[in-house]
Amino acid sequence: MKSVGREVLLARSRWRFTGSERPSWAERPAPGRESVWDYPRPPRIEPETRRVRVAHRGVAVAESARALRVLETAGAPTLYLPPADVDLGRLAPNAGVSFCEWKGRARLFDVLAAGDVLEAAAWCYPDPYPEFEAIRGWLAFHPGRLSDCWLAETRATPQPGGYYGGWVTPDLAGPIKGGPGSAAW
Repeated sequence: MKSVGREVLLARSRWRFTGSERPSWAERPAPGRESVWDYPRPPRIEPETRRVRVAHRGVAVAESARALRVLETAGAPTLYLPPADVDLGRLAPNAGVSFCEWKGRARLFDVLAAGDVLEAAAWCYPDPYPEFEAIRGWLAFHPGRLSDCWLAETRATPQPGGYYGGWVTPDLAGPIKGGPGSAAW
């Protein structure tokens, strides 16, 4: 099992917000909504109770009633699906690299659907840090790169900025990390 090194611990210690209190400029969530500022850092994994569907231009890529969501302060939830609920024939390895100080090194995949190659539209953590063992090998999809990402009957939009893979839905109160000026959040 992979251990957390000194550089990663240092990166983790630099985060200003940890979900213990909302900044004064954060939205107050109305009933039935949740604030991304109440999500913890380090992130938490919990079951997603809604059915998750991923498609591109009408071509199904994944569907699951067993997804997990990762919640991190200021970010929209990122959804992870078990490989058995993904059409793995629609994934091709991507040579790119991504790293998360909480989860570790991600393996990226292109998604092949509807005649398109959607670069780095999916990823997984084949050897995550111990705290994220529950998502080992599970797949996440970037709603900014696929045309159809759904939670039950709600279409998700991408987290601002294009980098993060969070799924934004109307039940979230923000602002959500990723847009201009949010790098230090």
